[in-house]
Amino acid sequence: MRVNDHPDDSLPAIVVEGLVNRFGDFAIHDGLDLTVQRGEILGVVGGSGTGKSVLMRSIIGLQTPAEGRISVLGHNLIGEDAESDLAVRSRWGVLFQGGALFSTLTVAENVEVPIKQFYPDLDPAFRAEIARYKVILSGLPENAVMKYPSELSGGMKKRAGLARALALDPDLLFLDEPTAGLDPIGAAKFDRLTRELKETLGLTVFLITHDLDTLYEICDRVAVLADKKVIAVGTIPELIATGHPWIEEYFNGPRGRAAHASNVRDVQA
Repeated sequence: MRVNDHPDDSLPAIVVEGLVNRFGDFAIHDGLDLTVQRGEILGVVGGSGTGKSVLMRSIIGLQTPAEGRISVLGHNLIGEDAESDLAVRSRWGVLFQGGALFSTLTVAENVEVPIKQFYPDLDPAFRAEIARYKVILSGLPENAVMKYPSELSGGMKKRAGLARALALDPDLLFLDEPTAGLDPIGAAKFDRLTRELKETLGLTVFLITHDLDTLYEICDRVAVLADKKVIAVGTIPELIATGHPWIEEYFNGPRGRAAHASNVRDVQA
């Protein structure tokens, strides 16, 4: 279920150039550049206040930048030559922190929200079947379709939010702290599911996280935000080789070393 409007599938999934975001007189981004390649899982990290979620919100149109250019799947979304974003918006899905489910709707009804928005004339029975399939795809039991968010655990809410993000068969998936608040076993299962969905559905994944296990386990590259810009992008070994103090402390601190050791054991096993 996709809009047939693919300007050029050879182009990167996301290109951000010269992004400036201000809140009053304070600039949280100042000349930020970032390119996300198609088919990769890109992790986005940075200290508190570096604007990771603001960057994501700028890309998906929930934050209007003061300056810059953003292209998503070949469509320019801001600036004087911005194109209508309706077609491209149907090609991405978003999992916000905590799931961001509508509390008065069942899981199935939550999943149906974007379907109704973009395909209002779709047969209700077919729409319900799509929702049921997406719920199962997200790893929830089939009977979860009739549950309300208040009846779900934290992990189940995230999976329900993921099901909604997948409702329109997106090319691009945005995940904002998807494993935050989950126990280690639940977080590891969510990581595996993300990787499986990426490989099975051919997704590009933009993933904001503080979880070092997630970065080592599933991310193809990592972008580091600091000093109001993306200061480095690459594999974790490439980032560590930059010698930047924050990167060094982040990946070579106690938690970083533990995550690396765990990843090495998993690879060897």
